[in-house]
Amino acid sequence: MEKQLTIGISACVMGEQVRFDKGHKKSNFCVDQLGEFATFKPVCPEVGIGLPIPRPTIRQIIRDNIITVSRPDGSGDVTEALKEFGQKAAKQYHNLSGFVFCAKSPSCGMERVKIYHHHGKGSESTGVGIFAEQVMTANPLLPCEENGRLNDPVIKENFITRIFTYQKWLDLKADGLTKHKLIAFHSEHKYLVMSHHVESYRELGRLLARADMALDEQADAYIAGLMAALKHKATRRSHTNTLQHLQGYFKKQLDAPKRKELTEHIAEYREGRTPLLVPLTLIQHYLLEYPNDYLASQTYLNPHPSALRLRYGY
Repeated sequence: MEKQLTIGISACVMGEQVRFDKGHKKSNFCVDQLGEFATFKPVCPEVGIGLPIPRPTIRQIIRDNIITVSRPDGSGDVTEALKEFGQKAAKQYHNLSGFVFCAKSPSCGMERVKIYHHHGKGSESTGVGIFAEQVMTANPLLPCEENGRLNDPVIKENFITRIFTYQKWLDLKADGLTKHKLIAFHSEHKYLVMSHHVESYRELGRLLARADMALDEQADAYIAGLMAALKHKATRRSHTNTLQHLQGYFKKQLDAPKRKELTEHIAEYREGRTPLLVPLTLIQHYLLEYPNDYLASQTYLNPHPSALRLRYGY
């Protein structure tokens, strides 16, 4: 059984009433669905630095190209407090599987946070939450996403794929990394990488073929490349390419009607008429009928628990 995920999360996204107005931003997906497979570590940086509940609203304000976080009138500057809290917390997050931030928050937003002009006229949605910035800077490999973006099925599936993959990597390192284990890990993830970014698939193969790198250096370069590859969102086109590669493993076993059936299901998926689950289910059926250890080991077939139903909608 896979080790349970440990995920950092903005406390308001967990449903805790910690927002400035005593409200919350509970994510039912995170709490009720992902929660079956994860232990959450909730944090509210604003409460963490001592701000009360309820409290005056704070915002990011720019003056002379310097961004601060304070009340709308400029009083109660908490910029350094949030930064220091984030830096301290970020050092404790090296074993997390991922992090879910609260969108648009001046402390927790990953992107598109509003930055207001100090004179009060206008704003630009170009900021990053002070706390989120510290966490992401200190943990560049950590899969991070915002609660609002998890309503998009493609973004959701991408994030969940990344956190389960990253947890496997953490487990691999905890178990003691060897060159053999690294090669085996890559072998299991080849088609998952292909479905996200073909060039990374080639680059990672070339990286592991090098004999002039120390294991630690090679492993660090590998996981950086893998997590960067998985940030690319898989598309119907890239999935179709991967499915066709998997189809090739059965070319000698399947008779003409079965080959035609699989080809048609892949084509229907490519054209947007069926979800990914349809051709995948048929491939897994054939895998039971015609066992292949290498194909059965591929993470691509089951990158996350089927109970999350992430491959039903696209």
